[in-house]
Amino acid sequence: MATTIEMHELADNLQICRILNGMWQVSGSHGSMNMVTALNEMIKYYDCGFTSWDMADIYGPAEMLFGRFNDVLASRNDVETTKLTGLTKFVPPPVTMTKRLVENAVRRSLQRMNVSILDLIQFHWWDYQNSSYLDALIHLDDLKHAGLLRHLGLTNFDTQRMQEISDAGLRFVSNQVQYSILDQRPAVQMEQFCKKNKVGLLAYGTLAGGFFSEKYLGRPEPSWSDLNTASLQKYKHIIDVWGGWDLFQQLLRTLSIIAKKHGVSIANVATRYILDKPHVSGVIIGVRLGISEHIIDNTKTFDFQLDPDDQAQIAEFSALSNNLFDLIGDCGDEYRN
Repeated sequence: MATTIEMHELADNLQICRILNGMWQVSGSHGSMNMVTALNEMIKYYDCGFTSWDMADIYGPAEMLFGRFNDVLASRNDVETTKLTGLTKFVPPPVTMTKRLVENAVRRSLQRMNVSILDLIQFHWWDYQNSSYLDALIHLDDLKHAGLLRHLGLTNFDTQRMQEISDAGLRFVSNQVQYSILDQRPAVQMEQFCKKNKVGLLAYGTLAGGFFSEKYLGRPEPSWSDLNTASLQKYKHIIDVWGGWDLFQQLLRTLSIIAKKHGVSIANVATRYILDKPHVSGVIIGVRLGISEHIIDNTKTFDFQLDPDDQAQIAEFSALSNNLFDLIGDCGDEYRN
């Protein structure tokens, strides 16, 4: 039986694949990239049903690569190209947000991505002490009504600021936050806000940069020099704060047992666990185009369900580990402390 790729209607006229292809990995901190090879890999993902791409204006050539990919699909006269969705981010420095500055950034993304309208622009802000983020969101909302973007989302905003933005009368459909078996901060406060306001969560870090895999099962703790990508460096720190390498190995052993029971991988189990969380619209899994690909493995995530016993075994580690909400704060606070 062929796998049915799970889709989700994030908002009106915006249907996304529940596993989105993350493009942080093309920004330069995860190894070199060949453009032709990368485009060929993108076609493989698309043809297998992974039609949603997550990028940002600060992810090096990501938006331009998506634009070239758009050209490739158009040249195939593929009637299914309407399934393609490109989610980008606006990540400005915390300066005064004028309408001209914001509009120029949106038009730059439109040009790079080779689209007439942005499906979703996700706004990130570095400094809450500078309240210009509200100005930026007002300008983005105006550009939405002007037809430059379909929907407005957030990236790494905490629950307090989400409520503040909502109280200002601004509608956003999503918030992209770190969410994994290790980091379950979204469940503390944000989940209730999402339920009340019909906001979807787009989860990243779900595979902890690749640590949730058989590759690290039963392995000694890696040294800093072993961590050869920005993702591994980032999420090794999360493992350390969460409870350390020994406890992480216990978790991997549990996930391995569950994975073997279902005939899938550790990564599949870690992804499925977060996909099943309330208000999670999709999980972003990074793609290292031309370096490695996990299309077949990602597909298996949609072939099984975790049973209550599986869920309970994984949940037991929350009692054994440190509470990241207490140590770091709400979602996104790690970028501002």
